[in-house]
This record gives sequence, C-alpha cells and structure tokens, in this order.
Amino acid sequence: MKSAIVIPAFNEQASICEVLEPLLQMTEFDVIVVDDGSTDNTLELVSRYPQIIVLPLAVNIGAWKAMQTGIRYCHLNNYQRVITFDADGQHIAESLTNLCQLQEARGDDVVIGSCPERGSVSRHIAWKLFRVLSGIKVNDLTSGLRIYNRPAISILSTREASLLEYQDVGVLLMLKTFGLSFSEVPVDMNRREDGISRIFYSWGAVAYYMAHTSFLCLSKVRKSNELSYQKNIQSHIK
Repeated sequence: MKSAIVIPAFNEQASICEVLEPLLQMTEFDVIVVDDGSTDNTLELVSRYPQIIVLPLAVNIGAWKAMQTGIRYCHLNNYQRVITFDADGQHIAESLTNLCQLQEARGDDVVIGSCPERGSVSRHIAWKLFRVLSGIKVNDLTSGLRIYNRPAISILSTREASLLEYQDVGVLLMLKTFGLSFSEVPVDMNRREDGISRIFYSWGAVAYYMAHTSFLCLSKVRKSNELSYQKNIQSHIK
C-alpha cells in the first residue's frame, strides 16, 4: 500500500529535526513536509534530508490548508493511505504502528490517535459541546494524528474542503456526511516543547473557534459536487 506521512510546518525549527528523525526510519512511508511559509530556518532544515518530499508554500495559508496541500499531492500521486502528523513534537512516531494495525484489522476509513486526557479545561468544554452538536462519537476531536484511506483522501482534496479553517471537527463532519467510518486508538502524546496552541492559547481564540465550529456542526456540512471536481482534475492530467 502506497502510504505517506504528511507534516505541515510553520516556524518549527526548534522541533522539526527531532520529529523527522524517527519517521525516516519507517521506510514503508514517504515523508512529505509542507512548509507553510516559514520565516525561520524550518525549510532549510527540512531540505537537508534528500529522502523527504518538500512542498514549500510562498505564503502562510494556515495549518489546515497546508495539510490539505499535502493531501492533494497524495491524491494526485495515487497514495492509498495518508497519516497526518504534527511538526511540534507532540506526536510520537511509535504510535503509527498501532494506528495502522487497527485500520488493517477493522477497515475503517479514518483512524484517530486519541489522547483525551490531554488539554486544558477550555479544550474539554469544546469537545463536549461539539460531540453533542455534531453527533460524532469521537473522544479526541482535535487530535491531528490520523490515518485517512483513499476515499477520505479524495474527499479532503476537494475545493469544498479547502473552505474549512481548522483540521479537526469540520474535517470529520465532512467525512461523516459521505458516510465514512471512524475509529480511535489510544496513544501517548508529548507535551508541547515550543510555541503555543493556535486554537487554545486564549479565551478569545477559543470563543472564535467554538463559534466557527458550532456553526459547521449545526449546518452539518452539506454534500455537493466535491468529487466531480477531482474527477475533472484527473481527466486533465491524463
């Protein structure tokens, strides 16, 4: 199975090499780093690894759209499985074995590395609200450690998916709309060593995130012609 690990990175020079080293030992995966317009030495550090596929963006477009850039690359290059992985050192490479084993055993479209005991009070309040509003029975709604299979990759490569602002609840809602299945596997996560959460760093940011995501949950992300767009792209390439 052609598989890739996609890592969006914005100003992660303090952690990116430590993140990449154990992943490069897993030769069954291609490692793809999307540099999201970093202004530090992130791109330079990543470019020192010849075995890494580097997708440099000219400007910062945000974590989800950078992630989607990598997912679209995988869609166009016929990857069957994508693992999304954070560049800040929170995710642990050894967790990938359990995620892959669970997906192979159950055949679910999406497998989430779940660490619900982490996070602040505001994060847990948000999770509880979004589980009620969305109907998504996932404990760790904001985990960025996920496996997507080919149907999920196709859906997340569409124009409509690019309208999402965050890579957590909205993504799961869109996949749920298409009837895709989810499962979770418990994982450990490291404490963030550098920087801050781009959502849960202040009550103002949390309020915006909750309002935005609550609206998505209530709208239930309508299904439209997303996949026909991708078919048109493929026909032009051929």
